[in-house]
Amino acid sequence: MLLPFSINASPPFSLPSSNPSSVPIPPLRLLSSSSSYSSFAFSSSCRAAPCSAPYRCGRLGRSRASSAMENSAAASNLLFRQLFESESCTYTYLLADVGHQDKPAILIDPVDKMVDRDLKLIKELGLKLIYAMNTHCHADHVTGTGLIKTKMPGVKSIISKDSKARADILISGGDIIQFGNLFLEARATPGHTLGCITYVTGDGPGQPKPRMAFTGDTLLIRGCGRTDFQGGSSSELYRSAHSQIFTLPKDTLLYPGHDYKGFTVSTVGEEILYNPRLSKDEETFKEIMANLNLAYPKLMDIAVPANLLCGLQGAVEKTA
Repeated sequence: MLLPFSINASPPFSLPSSNPSSVPIPPLRLLSSSSSYSSFAFSSSCRAAPCSAPYRCGRLGRSRASSAMENSAAASNLLFRQLFESESCTYTYLLADVGHQDKPAILIDPVDKMVDRDLKLIKELGLKLIYAMNTHCHADHVTGTGLIKTKMPGVKSIISKDSKARADILISGGDIIQFGNLFLEARATPGHTLGCITYVTGDGPGQPKPRMAFTGDTLLIRGCGRTDFQGGSSSELYRSAHSQIFTLPKDTLLYPGHDYKGFTVSTVGEEILYNPRLSKDEETFKEIMANLNLAYPKLMDIAVPANLLCGLQGAVEKTA
């Protein structure tokens, strides 16, 4: 059953072929829930070294970015955990408003084989999971959203409508996902796939400072996602990154969908200066992407069909 929500219509957002700095950011649209949450109450495989803990927290380490994240969480009621799945090097993110009486929580990019870990952590922390969200339709792992729904039927799945995948709630650039008194802004960032979304923490009183952006595979730390399948486009990815992510404040913390070198967090300012691909001009970037010669993703033929059904979304609906 879908949550009752309304959207104030605005023109669909598309990236023109002009200078990326001229691309407008679409007006925000509010997704409102009928629940009791007050005010803003909605919400390539690798072989990395195994993590020494069952999950990674963004507060680990003494880097400037991790210290900023500590200040970010402390300035609001945000609880934040960065979780890791070692086979596909995928990050899952848990965010919750612990200042709200219900402690509503969201999961970004859960992985099917790590669902039991994630739900155990959520239970231990006394949170109420309300949304399981994806940044895009993944090709390197099966999303955990459908499996989560079989274990917690009240949880709603979220993905971009441009992904052509199935979910309870289909969003577009400019939509707002609210959880307790905190919220995320959805920014359309196509290029890796047609339906990529970057989720950015809100800007306003009580919201985390500095802001945080969950970029999926659009922007990685010192890299970016490939653009040679699933409707990918190097030009679109370049314009998405420059118009929708690099226009955020330079101290905005960037949390990617994957990392293959042991990094956990970066900032907008760092990636503008040091990203070896996206710091270049658009033509150079397109040439770099055209000559990557990457192997076909080994799980693509399994992951993409499953993820178009939100993992187990089809099976969930049949039993509902």
